[in-house]
Amino acid sequence: MSEEPKTDAARRPNRLVGERSPYLLQHAYNPVDWYPWCEEALAHARAEKRPILLSIGYSACHWCHVMERESFEDETLARLINDNFVAIKVDREERPDLDHVYLEAVQLMTGRGGWPLTVFLTPEGAPFFGGTYFPRHARYGMPGFDEVLTGVARFYREQSEEVRSNVEKLGAALERVVAPPFRPGEPAPELAWQAARALAAQCDRAYGGLKGAPKFPQPFVFSLMLRAGMATGDEALKAPVALTLRRMAEGGIADQLGGGFHRYSVDEQWLVPHFEKMIYDNALLAQLYLDAGRALEKTAFLETARSTLDYVRREMTSPEGAFYSSQDADSAGGEGTFYVWRAAEARQVLGEELFPLAARYYDITEEGNFEGANVLHRTLTSREAAALLGIREEDCVQALDEARRRLFEARQRRVKPERDDKVLAAWNGLMISAFAQGYCALGAADYLEAACRAADFAAAKLWDGNRLARCFKGGAASPAGFLEDYALMASAMLDVYEASLSRRYLELAEVLGRALLERFFDAEQGGFFFTSEQHERLIARPKPLFDGSTPSGNSAAVMAMLRLHAYTGERAYLEAAEGTLKLFIGAMAEQPFGFAHMFEALDFYQRGPVEIVIAAGSETAETGAWLNAIRGAYLPNRALFVVGPSRPVPAHLPEALAGQIPVRAEGVTGFVCRARTCSAPIRSSEELAGLLRTQ
Repeated sequence: MSEEPKTDAARRPNRLVGERSPYLLQHAYNPVDWYPWCEEALAHARAEKRPILLSIGYSACHWCHVMERESFEDETLARLINDNFVAIKVDREERPDLDHVYLEAVQLMTGRGGWPLTVFLTPEGAPFFGGTYFPRHARYGMPGFDEVLTGVARFYREQSEEVRSNVEKLGAALERVVAPPFRPGEPAPELAWQAARALAAQCDRAYGGLKGAPKFPQPFVFSLMLRAGMATGDEALKAPVALTLRRMAEGGIADQLGGGFHRYSVDEQWLVPHFEKMIYDNALLAQLYLDAGRALEKTAFLETARSTLDYVRREMTSPEGAFYSSQDADSAGGEGTFYVWRAAEARQVLGEELFPLAARYYDITEEGNFEGANVLHRTLTSREAAALLGIREEDCVQALDEARRRLFEARQRRVKPERDDKVLAAWNGLMISAFAQGYCALGAADYLEAACRAADFAAAKLWDGNRLARCFKGGAASPAGFLEDYALMASAMLDVYEASLSRRYLELAEVLGRALLERFFDAEQGGFFFTSEQHERLIARPKPLFDGSTPSGNSAAVMAMLRLHAYTGERAYLEAAEGTLKLFIGAMAEQPFGFAHMFEALDFYQRGPVEIVIAAGSETAETGAWLNAIRGAYLPNRALFVVGPSRPVPAHLPEALAGQIPVRAEGVTGFVCRARTCSAPIRSSEELAGLLRTQ
């Protein structure tokens, strides 16, 4: 039986107590003699000839907390670890390079991966055994962690030749996975649309999303389908997007009271979520809802985006304007405790006047749908609820607003989930883009302010004039940024430029783009490395391929390169993007499910940007109307140029217009260009809006 854990005040801290990562600090008073990943730990392992126990997780990870409580707080197990291993704890969000390499290794060994990630390494850092969550005692057909530790320690001591053989075989296999021999080729026309149709064929026709459970939001899959559906007019591609976004917004995966989305749904109906909230999910989903709202003319989708962005402003924004990383699934000792409602609790908050309506609308029952409690979800529209209860729809909407307000205020008095308040460059880039696009789609000036504040924070705190940092926490920035950090922050600066028309953001995007190209691009083979030459050398140097919950570093880099080329005309950007697409095209054709965002980049490359030029004699309300027409349109591939007396003609403009932009003393003139062909001069914002709908 495990021993009762002591309070922090009664325990001796380990080496993690000096770290800034909230996840590492959660383990700072474990009896395990943890090191952070550092040369001291690796040197100690080599000097003692001890294997390394590497444990990787993150702050919002439910099963990471479970394994800590069961195993790392256990004095007996801690002694077993301390006597036989050098124990290293890593926050995967701070060190995605370590996580990427060792996750691939565990997937090769076991056929599965996840967090907490548990890997056993030689003193030189080579993996020879691993897994994910191990229970303290054997159950669910899984060995107990004590058995695993004892067995691995004995195996390492007594079977050194077999350990060496495992390391060699796994090292060769790992090299093939992280740096596979690619088959370069030319991308076929409409390959992106073929991938979109293949993905659409795997959609759940009843509840949306991809078939099966657990069910993840997959923003890039549906963004690609939306892009393809709008380009081709194929309703079979648009319909799954609309169904998925409606079902998600109605489901328990959406926080019906506070806005925003949880990580994923454990069932196929989007009903019961895994309750953690990640900033990247909410950034990407906000962007998808904004795009779908504009493309499909669905105001409900725009309102879902608004509630998501409002949640981020309220709960996940630092005083300086940067965005925090995540909120835990657990609070008050249980998973989802903050979010779920027992019928009696809801009745007490709402009273007999509002409870019947809210119970019907949110499906609140005595038996509940999650461990005797209720995950709120919408089972009908306000019109249907009004008809069912025999009241006017306006009265129903008003009553539901009041019920939502009361439930939200009551929930705010509960113990809130812990928040991981570190600031990550890549994830901030995604959210900066979301707020910039939120301003464009919704016209909310406070969203533009949020985007600019976060972009300014990144320029001041994450960028030191030479290097972009990965993370900011406790007043300091570290370590050096990775591929995804540079790529997503460069694109974010372009989004803020398009929203604000402030040239300094375009200039920041160019600076980051040049650094990205110089430090990460493989000029010999093509593609972008996960790490730059500035980073620590690991057992492998991968080129991240697959799009998942966030874009792969390569797809993000290709998109940034193409967008920068559209604004600057610099061939180096286009050639890097083109070379990367050609390098990966064979893998993309074989595995469309892993490359949804890369296919979006391929579409940008093949169709080129929609280049919009606005020439204004003066900054007037008329100019604003023209810009609103552009911002309210669904234009996934775009470049915007505004010229006038206070805005000099950019160095790079659409070829067909070079040297012939008329700036009238009064009024505005516009042009829309694509594939080196430009429209006749456009004289009204209404004409412009109509033309953009055909792009």
